[in-house]
Amino acid sequence: MRMRRLIPAIVAAAALLALAPAGVLAIGAHSHPGQTPGPLGHKHRSPSGCRISLTAEQHAVTSGEAALLSGALSCSGGGAGGQTVTIYERMAGVPGFKVVGTTTTATTTPEGAYTFTSAPLVTDSTFYAEAVHARSAEKIIGVAPQVKLEGPAEGTILETGLAHQVTFKGTVNPTDTGAEVVLERENSTSTEEWRTIQLGNFVKANGTYTITYNFGAPGDVDLRAVVLRHGKFDVHGVSNALSYEIDQTQNPHLTLEPKTDPVAYGQPVILKGVLKTGGAGKKVVLSDRSSGGTFTKVAEATTGVGGAYEITIPSATESTFYQATSGVLHSVAVYEGVKWIVDPATVTATKVSSGQEVTFSGTVSPDRAGHFVYLERQNVYGGGYHVVDLSTVTASTPTTGTYSIKYNPIGRGKQAYRIKVPGDPINQAGSSAPLELEVTPSSAPPPTLVPVTLPH
Repeated sequence: MRMRRLIPAIVAAAALLALAPAGVLAIGAHSHPGQTPGPLGHKHRSPSGCRISLTAEQHAVTSGEAALLSGALSCSGGGAGGQTVTIYERMAGVPGFKVVGTTTTATTTPEGAYTFTSAPLVTDSTFYAEAVHARSAEKIIGVAPQVKLEGPAEGTILETGLAHQVTFKGTVNPTDTGAEVVLERENSTSTEEWRTIQLGNFVKANGTYTITYNFGAPGDVDLRAVVLRHGKFDVHGVSNALSYEIDQTQNPHLTLEPKTDPVAYGQPVILKGVLKTGGAGKKVVLSDRSSGGTFTKVAEATTGVGGAYEITIPSATESTFYQATSGVLHSVAVYEGVKWIVDPATVTATKVSSGQEVTFSGTVSPDRAGHFVYLERQNVYGGGYHVVDLSTVTASTPTTGTYSIKYNPIGRGKQAYRIKVPGDPINQAGSSAPLELEVTPSSAPPPTLVPVTLPH
């Protein structure tokens, strides 16, 4: 069985970062009675003629997640099965290794194989295994902090200009005081291409950060915060993404605003406004402009009492700019977001062993084949979610697409997951309700992890 899993560092920086700082590499192998210490990465043979290997199934995890370790004991004289394997861990910034648990090698084929699920990791950690005086190579697992981003409620209409400064805040767990937090915006012409729009924000001693920002142009915006590697963390931490519509300040003589913003795919859009001069009986023309297009007339209305008017677009399929005109007057261009519909997901099992494969599946609208679908796990600390795997939409009907994501939960205890379809210039992001899995430790040999990368 092969397992696909998204490395947190790839989400943050589109590349796996170096996980072994010089200080770690400089530390010599830990010595125990009955063996001679050797260089990092060397597999030691014990006096009994045994060797033991160790593999870290993840190179990086998000803080609060467990890691899956596996390996095999081999002995020249036989007897590798049924042996006790002791796992040692050294956390970054903490001197010395300590015992964190034991497991037993298999007595059946493959004889000598073992697996071990660590406790939740909170910082970069180095592991090795020992059995019958044989010591494995050391394996380093990088840990990214959990990052949460909060701002105005999604769907709030924000405005451009210095007078409409927006404040975002968030948390970083575990606290990484002094780490820099950058605000990133997804490029307006593509999916999963992020660019930094603000620097110079730092994590406070209590684990919080604050970002203030002024938007300069109207339109759709997807934002996230990234905590750069710092201190005890060698992997960037990436927050949840927030989606907003940015509008220009209204023309007081001819206003235009959506009644509901955003709307779900296929739902009607109702726009309303007031023509301040002229009173009732005046014609108002509504034009729209989709991504990359020009304004084109789509409807008209006649003002009522006090110059009020309302126009309904029966079915919206993509995010659009709208503008109203009456004579020589023009309203500002307002943005109406149209969200993906993500139906409740299903999973093949809700009670699984650590490393057991499950499949998440479901339907989304529209049916845009090839668009990314994310599997996200809820953060252990501070709420929010982070991406752990992905797939793409497969077209099913003229309006509905399907997806299927195979995933192997690792660890123990209850874990919450959800499906999210990221936004782009055509449709805004949408997500499903969470699904809860109950994961129990397992002694079965683990699957092989195949890292999955996002485009960049």
